[in-house]
Amino acid sequence: MILFYNLSIFFYSLLVRIASLFNPKAQQWVRGRKDIFKKIEEAVKGETNMVWFHSASLGEFEQGRPVIEAFKEKYPSYKILLTFFSPSGYEIRKNYEGVDYVFYLPLDTKRNAKEFIRLINPKMVFFIKYEFWYHYLNELRKLEVPTYIFSTIFRQKQMFFKPYGGLYRKILKAFTHFFVQNEESIGLLKGIGFENVSLAGDTRFDRVYSIAKQAKVLPQLEDFAQDRPVMIAGSTWPKDEENIIKYINTSDNDYKYIIAAHEVDESHIKNIVSGIEKPYVRFTTATKAEIDAAEVLVVDCIGVLSSLYRYGDISYIGGGFGRGIHNTLEAACYGMPVIFGPNYHKFKEAKDLLAIGGAHTYEVYEELNSLLDSYHEDVELRKKSGDSSKNYVDEMRGATDKILNTIKF
Repeated sequence: MILFYNLSIFFYSLLVRIASLFNPKAQQWVRGRKDIFKKIEEAVKGETNMVWFHSASLGEFEQGRPVIEAFKEKYPSYKILLTFFSPSGYEIRKNYEGVDYVFYLPLDTKRNAKEFIRLINPKMVFFIKYEFWYHYLNELRKLEVPTYIFSTIFRQKQMFFKPYGGLYRKILKAFTHFFVQNEESIGLLKGIGFENVSLAGDTRFDRVYSIAKQAKVLPQLEDFAQDRPVMIAGSTWPKDEENIIKYINTSDNDYKYIIAAHEVDESHIKNIVSGIEKPYVRFTTATKAEIDAAEVLVVDCIGVLSSLYRYGDISYIGGGFGRGIHNTLEAACYGMPVIFGPNYHKFKEAKDLLAIGGAHTYEVYEELNSLLDSYHEDVELRKKSGDSSKNYVDEMRGATDKILNTIKF
């Protein structure tokens, strides 16, 4: 089995290098690992109190960020090294000031794992959500380095729980403690002999709460959002936009609308505004007078969506007609009803919100039309649904404290 694992790592590396000849992301993956050990050695030379956090990509980093920042505050004498596997995490957060060092994780080979861990000599290690790298974890286990994983969900279909999953179960022996999101994960781990597990929850709830507290005031939105209900559609894709724009063009309700697409390239933005029949304005170019006169605000930049939600009354989360919905919690924490398309089943928080009435899903346009009409006509319904969303986020917070109160040096 270990031979198969090593071969899979080898061929993965080979395929990425071939892809790097024409794929920009693969180029970043390869370029970022060039002379990686030399870079690490020069950066960390002389450090003796190092703690290592590893994240697969940007989403996992955001999930782990509350723990990273709380750890830094509680243990300021320790240096934090953060690694990413994917360029989408590293390239965006390589200058993140909440840690001391940021690097790509070298590929998981026995030699790389030994050299990497020798160089950083970690006193403690945290893996965020997933990422089960055999050689790294095996080396950490041999050196008896306290190693934790948090915000994790285990499922019956995973290799750890198969009769032929012995190698993968061996990987799990490296972890000092598992901080998981649900009771099912606890049961699965205990079923294969692991008692070092506790229910901590999902650190994303702590993160969205922190984001909401730090949300920017956007003066140009203050007047736009006054006196009329605002529907904010965040992280939308073409099918989402098709349905939303149809409602905008045909509804007599006095909503104002904000559309913040997942992709904000110029051609996509032009495609969105070309279908809108009511007065609209683009976020980055509008004057105050133009915003005040507009019915629809189209966001043509990134980095403001989490602050925009503070001005909303109803939220629509995109992605439900594609690979899966985007972040529902950023909207829910502001006390808004949440609407999304049918592909939500992999997201526990979406199912939880549906169960308590904080969210609604739809499959065809007529259902969306009915939902938005209902929320416009029945303010109490809108408030009740929004309160359910906010209460859910508030009740689920606290995973960060549970983790930091359990770990021991």
